[in-house]
Amino acid sequence: MAEQTASADRPGTAGIPARSAPGTRDENGTAVQGATSRTEPAPTPGGEPKPDSAVVRDALGVGIAVGLSGFAFGVTSAGAGLTLLQSCALSLLVFTGASQFALVGALAAGGNPLTAAAGAFFLGVRNTFYGLRLSQLLALPRYVRPFAAQWVIDETTAVALAQPTRRGVRIGFTVTGLTLYVLWNLTTLLGALGAEAIGDTDAWGLDAAGPACFLALLAPMLRTTRERAVAAIAVVLGLGFLPLLPAGVPVLIAALAAPAVLWFEGRRAGRGTAGESAGESGRGTTDRKGTDR
Repeated sequence: MAEQTASADRPGTAGIPARSAPGTRDENGTAVQGATSRTEPAPTPGGEPKPDSAVVRDALGVGIAVGLSGFAFGVTSAGAGLTLLQSCALSLLVFTGASQFALVGALAAGGNPLTAAAGAFFLGVRNTFYGLRLSQLLALPRYVRPFAAQWVIDETTAVALAQPTRRGVRIGFTVTGLTLYVLWNLTTLLGALGAEAIGDTDAWGLDAAGPACFLALLAPMLRTTRERAVAAIAVVLGLGFLPLLPAGVPVLIAALAAPAVLWFEGRRAGRGTAGESAGESGRGTTDRKGTDR
């Protein structure tokens, strides 16, 4: 009975109780009926399921709010010298606002196209890590995954991770991705077409809309000291090298903040471990001397 009680008290993966394996027997040798070895992990631990309407409402709010900023990208892209086709192709195929703004911003500042593309690429690498997490939560069929990958961005990830159930994750991801993709591309088209009517885009400050949205999404995610340290060092590196290097290069240098912080933490942890080992060794020597006496 003690074994059964411990098994019952031990929660399953992410809030779902663990089930016994087939053929499991209790302490009296009686086979457990209906047992199964498969457990389906919930997307997030704890929390009660949200109504579908609430998930849709939150997803629409994020998708519409951020999707409208595609207008700023269209205007900025046209102001940087890209054609209407190039601007729309970026939104259709790339579909990650921070990377798109970084690319056109570097080109507008006269940066090398290859350097600008490299900076945009490194900004977009974060979506790969989002995908690793979302693939577990969404658990989509294989033939759907390539299409869903196009929507793996900051906004869809934020909405999906906020849901306590797999159904909520799928609804949040789908509604956010669909709303944002349609609006982003539509407003990109309108912005590129209306760039001439607006005139000087720098006077309107529209080029700051994308980075502002990105920072608004990023700030709440900086919960630990390590994450804040990485962000602070990246800002210092980026702004420090901005007047010294070609456009796009400071972004690449700012990316070194993450490995620098991890290296420093690893070295500090190594020193702490070495100090503890030395202390234990010293205590052991003292104990042996006392015993010999």
